[in-house]
Amino acid sequence: MFLQHRNRILRRNQSIRDLVTETVLTPNDFMLPIFITEGKNIVEEIPSMPGNFRRSLDETVKETKELWKLGIKAVNTYVKVDDKLKDNTGKEAWNPNGLMQQTIKAIKDAVPEMIVMTDVALDPYSEYGHDGIVDIKSGYILNDETVEALTLMSLSHAEAGVDFLAPSDMMDGRVGAFRKALEENGYTNVGIMSYAAKYASCFYGPFRDALDSAPGFGDKKTYQMNYANRREAINEALKDEKEGADMLMVKPAMAYLDIIREVKNAVTIPVSAYQVSGEYAMIKAAAANGWIDGEKAMIESLTSIKRAGADLISTYFAKEAAKLLNK
Repeated sequence: MFLQHRNRILRRNQSIRDLVTETVLTPNDFMLPIFITEGKNIVEEIPSMPGNFRRSLDETVKETKELWKLGIKAVNTYVKVDDKLKDNTGKEAWNPNGLMQQTIKAIKDAVPEMIVMTDVALDPYSEYGHDGIVDIKSGYILNDETVEALTLMSLSHAEAGVDFLAPSDMMDGRVGAFRKALEENGYTNVGIMSYAAKYASCFYGPFRDALDSAPGFGDKKTYQMNYANRREAINEALKDEKEGADMLMVKPAMAYLDIIREVKNAVTIPVSAYQVSGEYAMIKAAAANGWIDGEKAMIESLTSIKRAGADLISTYFAKEAAKLLNK
């Protein structure tokens, strides 16, 4: 029997497989989400996210220097806010001396080349744990009032020296409002990485443990997207690109590889994907029980996200993966 095509020729040995590999991971592909808390000399492991920690600002600076040496060039910053500072306006979010603003300055002073992308949403600052201002009577999250608050927050981050704003709130019109405010105030070099397709997912649990930011009532389905929808993601992405976003984010990643590819095909700007806390925790838990090889699962999952079209991967594996790839 004569076969015209023998596809296995390109899989015959490791050298050939290396030559024709389509998707290659490097530390340049990663951004590490980091958690900052008040205090000094604090390094607290997050129980549901083994290998990830809440750090005080001094320890965050040390960690950032180590990340840079590993080849990781971007961090996504989140702060754990004291309950006494939380209310329904989120005003602590634009305090020029707030923890996020201090973090931006400290990282940029210590490692100027490190790209700092800050979370822009009110849930860490809200007494209700929601991403926006709550209408007390109805429980509905107010869109336009929230955008005004988030714009103040964004300007305070720009003043502190941020590289990219990363709005994760999913309010309508916030990208355009941020771009207008940045331009009017002279912050023309500050970028926007918009969470264009952020789904109302069950995979965020460990993250909310890390920041104590779970919603105090209801859920986030009136502003985060229905996980059954595909066209909605494309619609959101195209609108955010038109409003002035420089990059777009799809969140979560592993259960939404089709969405990453759809968005990548629809837009002309870079697309990021967030391998979220629950996705990370599942791999860690399975590896701890001996059910899978943790390192292989880590690399395979990250490769799948890049193969789907992600130009940048926000992942809690960033440090561990960079160490492995650098070998």
